[in-house]
Amino acid sequence: MSNMIRVSGWLFASLLLASAPTLLGADAASTSADPRLIRITTAHSELVLFMGDDGRLYQLTYGSAGLPVSVPKRAPSREAEFHPQYGDGFICEPALQATHADGNTSSALVYVRHQTTALDSGVSLTRIELKDRFYPLFVTLCLKSYGQEDVIEQWTEIRHEETGAVTLYRFASSAPILKGKEYWLTQFQGDYSREATLAEEHLGPGLKILDSKIGVRASRFRIPSFLLALNAPAKEEVGEVFGGSLAWSGSYQLAFDLDWNNRLRALCGINPFASQYHLKPGRTFTTPAMLWTWSDQGKGQVSRNFHRWARRYGIRDAPQPRPVLLNNWEATGFKFDEPTIVSLFDGAKEIGAETFLLDDGWFGNRHPRNDDKAGLGDWQVNTNKLPHGLSYLAAEARRRGVNFGIWLEPEMVNPASDLFEQHPEWAIRQPHRELELSRNQLDLDLSRPEVCEFAWKVIDDTLGPNPGISYVKWDANRYVTQPGSTYLPPDEQSHLLIDYNFALYDVMARMVQKYPRVMAMLCSGGSGRVDYGALKYFNSFWPSDNTDPRSRVLIQWGFSHFFPASTLCNHVTRMGKRPMKFALDVALSGALGVDMDVRRLSPEERKTLAAGIALYKNDLRELVSQGDLYRLESPYDGPRAALNYVSSDRAHVVLFVYQLKPNDADQPVKLRGLDPQRHYRLREVNLPQDGSCQFAKQGQVLDGASLMSDGLLPPTHKDCDSSVIELVGEN
Repeated sequence: MSNMIRVSGWLFASLLLASAPTLLGADAASTSADPRLIRITTAHSELVLFMGDDGRLYQLTYGSAGLPVSVPKRAPSREAEFHPQYGDGFICEPALQATHADGNTSSALVYVRHQTTALDSGVSLTRIELKDRFYPLFVTLCLKSYGQEDVIEQWTEIRHEETGAVTLYRFASSAPILKGKEYWLTQFQGDYSREATLAEEHLGPGLKILDSKIGVRASRFRIPSFLLALNAPAKEEVGEVFGGSLAWSGSYQLAFDLDWNNRLRALCGINPFASQYHLKPGRTFTTPAMLWTWSDQGKGQVSRNFHRWARRYGIRDAPQPRPVLLNNWEATGFKFDEPTIVSLFDGAKEIGAETFLLDDGWFGNRHPRNDDKAGLGDWQVNTNKLPHGLSYLAAEARRRGVNFGIWLEPEMVNPASDLFEQHPEWAIRQPHRELELSRNQLDLDLSRPEVCEFAWKVIDDTLGPNPGISYVKWDANRYVTQPGSTYLPPDEQSHLLIDYNFALYDVMARMVQKYPRVMAMLCSGGSGRVDYGALKYFNSFWPSDNTDPRSRVLIQWGFSHFFPASTLCNHVTRMGKRPMKFALDVALSGALGVDMDVRRLSPEERKTLAAGIALYKNDLRELVSQGDLYRLESPYDGPRAALNYVSSDRAHVVLFVYQLKPNDADQPVKLRGLDPQRHYRLREVNLPQDGSCQFAKQGQVLDGASLMSDGLLPPTHKDCDSSVIELVGEN
């Protein structure tokens, strides 16, 4: 390991107040400028911190920017401390808990200095240095503000100069206080095939924890993102709502502590469970970043803030169009050979797919990858299946005008593999315990330097000799259940799951640096890695193995709260046996792909797919990928779902309507985000192959104001009816 333990930083340690910022503490006097105040400001929000006369750092307000701030005449109560510590006075859920080299279990941090630096247009970084009153223990709170995106990112850097190791038991990235009358928490949970299911609850007094303890692909059961609504349940376009998202792919903890004064503290960061960290002198422990945004216009604006931030700062190559993929998995599974794969390239070209993605099963010789029981770890092309290798396949695809992509799972190993037979000590496992497999595989121990180098060589040895590969699907199909390392010493076994994810990011960063033109998808058996810690190295993610379009409406709806449409890989498949038009319309609202055996499609189905893909590439892809999302009708609340995307100049709009239950009532859909003064020509697109159109307003011109106030009637009534309506500004 290097002498700095790091995660890319993303920010925010904010607090919140009710509808108007108020004082979190004692008597106060108003002032327009005070040297004891530290202001973290975005276009519409402001976080204000205060240096108390006791030397501690407190939080005063976080909410609407520009409102007056009341400055305490004396230090506020300790409940308002911005980054609370354990063991020196007031007892609360701590952001920092450390045992010093001499055994002292308390910390007492006081303000030393701070500095704000402009990094880019509208982006600034404030670093606030704190130090223990007695010990040479230093904590720097880093807060980066993104002005136009209304996002604040926070992370924490911990170092010391004591004579021995300092043991860190708690190391939150962010610990803001929210202040309202009532609080509603929305989490996004769900096991395999039910990912990103919304669950909202009213918070009462006490501690509520959302967490993951599984170490790897740790978003399996819920993602590390949430909404907090003040004073009423979260609504789309009204009300005060905070959104939080932790940029971390490992075990995490989101703890919400509602105290006796009705203050809600949100402690967010790496899960401290079984993860105490022995920090040596001279090293820096940098926590993952916590992203926050605030809105007084409902959770819809929270989502648009995250999307705008992500498209500029949070995801890899955001402006680059995501290619339309054709994946072979549903067509062949593990059972294919070279002629079969080459034959699928013609189908890809016929329907207009831009990249063919060869999925699992292409590697392993002594332990051939013919099912999921063998071969992981042996990343050599299977010569029986593919005698001419990957470059041959890439060249054959290019001859047909199609790019070529490949599936990898570099962190994993099957016991039935050359790698495991040669290096059983490389697997994560506990001694003296029966080996526990999941999907017949184990995780490799990335805390071990030679394993980290091996994972990198899997990528480098696949992409380097095969420059025709333009896309990688990076999978990770199990989490950790026996967290043991034969590399780490006994007193550092608790470091494993933290070091693993730091090392994982190092490998991902090397891939991006050496192969910047190779696009990449996060898979992880579905949504096991849906976080901004990994997405900075990837262009998109696979939301779920459940591709039934009815289920996907809800899954995509959940993820849309934090992640822009360009990151959601939406594939048309046979799952659920839904109408082809419905499956295609659902997939058009994200990064479009296809996972079908084109050879078995009817001529009409091929034409339907080809027409939908052409529509997407020519008219809708940029709008869906870069436009502002407005969720109009929730699938949780009624018989249909509706959403629309709006271009930045509000001249181009697309409306998606999905009927999930039969409904004979004529109920208009009211659009949002349009220019009320502009006139729009309406056109239903992705029509059936016979050209029939049931949309009563086809070709008509209506003004934005009436489309938002009165709405329009989509031609959807039966189960699995769907409609895509394009609006183009006339002036």
